[in-house]
Amino acid sequence: MYSFIISLVALVLGYFVYGRFIERIFGPDKNRLTPAFSKTDGVDYVPMPAWKVYMIQFLNIAGTGPIFGAIMGAKFGPSCYLWIVFGSIFAGAVHDYFCGMLSVKHGGASLPDVMGIYLGKAGKTVMLVFSLILLILVGVVFVYSPALILGDIAGFLSTPKASIMVWVVIVFVYYIIATLVPVDKLIGRIYPLFAFALLFMAVALGVCLFIKWPTIPEFWDGLQNRVPPGGKHVHSILPCLFITVACGALSGFHSTQSPIMARCIRNECNGRQIFYGAMITEGIVALVWAAVSSYFFFDGGMEAVGADSGQAPEVVNSVSKAWLGMVGGVLAIMGVVAAPITSGDTAFRSARLIIADFLHLNQTRKRNRLIIAIPIFAMASLLLWYNIADEDGFNVIWRYFGLANQALASASLWMITVFLCRHRPHKAYYLVTLLPACFMTSVCVTFICVDSMGFGIPANNISWIAVTTFLLCVAAFFGIRKRRARQ
Repeated sequence: MYSFIISLVALVLGYFVYGRFIERIFGPDKNRLTPAFSKTDGVDYVPMPAWKVYMIQFLNIAGTGPIFGAIMGAKFGPSCYLWIVFGSIFAGAVHDYFCGMLSVKHGGASLPDVMGIYLGKAGKTVMLVFSLILLILVGVVFVYSPALILGDIAGFLSTPKASIMVWVVIVFVYYIIATLVPVDKLIGRIYPLFAFALLFMAVALGVCLFIKWPTIPEFWDGLQNRVPPGGKHVHSILPCLFITVACGALSGFHSTQSPIMARCIRNECNGRQIFYGAMITEGIVALVWAAVSSYFFFDGGMEAVGADSGQAPEVVNSVSKAWLGMVGGVLAIMGVVAAPITSGDTAFRSARLIIADFLHLNQTRKRNRLIIAIPIFAMASLLLWYNIADEDGFNVIWRYFGLANQALASASLWMITVFLCRHRPHKAYYLVTLLPACFMTSVCVTFICVDSMGFGIPANNISWIAVTTFLLCVAAFFGIRKRRARQ
């Protein structure tokens, strides 16, 4: 528990200390007109209060990542805490803040458009295709995962699969509606309530942790891998921990969500609270679930809550009911279910906005929204069918999503690094994103090399691959920078 407390304090201090430093690097201008006012259209560009934008941003980026990811990441041991803390403060929150503020700076531009400004036309094209694939994968994953939970706790048909199918249809229909209506009519009104439920869940479980004070692994017990060996996939801390725990530390998906709220922010000076703050809050949620799961896996919690396996949905249901009672359990599960649903619909919304920006198609008319949305949902339906028809379909899609997610985070960090080189050419501020960019690039390359999904290189080569990739990235950056300085 002492490691948990140290990590919690570090996250809070990170927001006030490092977050303020990052804000000074960007230099927000409180007098500059934001896109919410300069481009108001009543659909996507709508000024909203800072607290509401913060709550929506938090819910948009949360998904099941800081919960399911932290539960699976807890199996690695206390190393999970370190990644959540350092990842959130020095990578994830920095990534989210700059992605959001660069969108504000460029008139609410979507991620591919911002990429095009700093990485060129080729970068924009690649990112357009890549981000759309990721967003559709996110939408599919976040249709199926809440349906699994709802099907388990509210099954009303003869078979569990039939019940899950019904919930899949219900959630998918909701996504269609939420993607098309103006942002302030549905998202702006009810999402802050769902965010409250998710925050209540984290606070309530945090209080329970302090009351129970379980004996869970500490930093000084060793940072070794605690995942049982076996299975067809590699389970080493590097690179798997950094792919598994994404939304609770660093997630490329967030770079597609920040521009949505960049179109609603009233003042640039609210950016640290909204973008950096929402990521730190998500890190706290992940930290709580990692600690709860450590008790569940390592201190007899599995027997205490009456569960049979260590699957993430079962941990959520069992712990919530056993620790928080009926009312608390309902609120906790509502938060866990609402998080992926709200992230899923904003994923589809973000995909619509990216395509609309690319085609220069005005979105104030419902007809134009439908023209873009119909093909998106058609592709998502095909993936959903595969996801349900194939027994291992969800696991395959989830692993591809995890890799694509962190690859996008790496690309976004490289983009921000280029911006910082241009923004403050005589300062070394680019290091705040260069080092995370090199690290995450090495993580993704290593994962592709050693996992069975990729080249299947023997796992004993992990360290060499990671270090070599990191050094090559650093050398390539400084080599290109030096060459351009001479031109």
